[in-house]
Amino acid sequence: MAGRETPATRAARSAGVAFQLHEYPHDPAADSYALEATEALGLDPARVFKTLVVDRDGALAVCVVPADATLDLRSLGKRTTMADPARAERATGYVTGGISPLGQRRALPTLVDDSATGSGTIFVSAGRRGLEIELAPEDLVALTGAEVRRVRRTPSST
Repeated sequence: MAGRETPATRAARSAGVAFQLHEYPHDPAADSYALEATEALGLDPARVFKTLVVDRDGALAVCVVPADATLDLRSLGKRTTMADPARAERATGYVTGGISPLGQRRALPTLVDDSATGSGTIFVSAGRRGLEIELAPEDLVALTGAEVRRVRRTPSST
């Protein structure tokens, strides 16, 4: 377990949250880290969530959306953009593609897409590429102090 310990797993463990880790060989050529996880682990993309860092008028926030969905930046405000990757990495302490909503260097405000509540467990990055943490969505929300609302874009809202 020592090689798989990350700030995210330490945060879940110290909070007493039940979780399971899933490791897979990361392909550096992967276009989408979350979709890579769904394929490598044979999971439904609706249960695997990507962690995206956004800049909301100068302040960073985290959005957790399904692997096969697109973040609806417009729903977050007119001046919301994707955060600069280097800034996101400095703020969270994780590398892009391995940013977890848990155990961040500086806890950022978090928004979890409402579709997460439809499953008994969901998968998010455990803090490094090739490692996912499976936990109950309500535990993720409690640990991050997240607001749950629709933040994914539907095909009709493009």
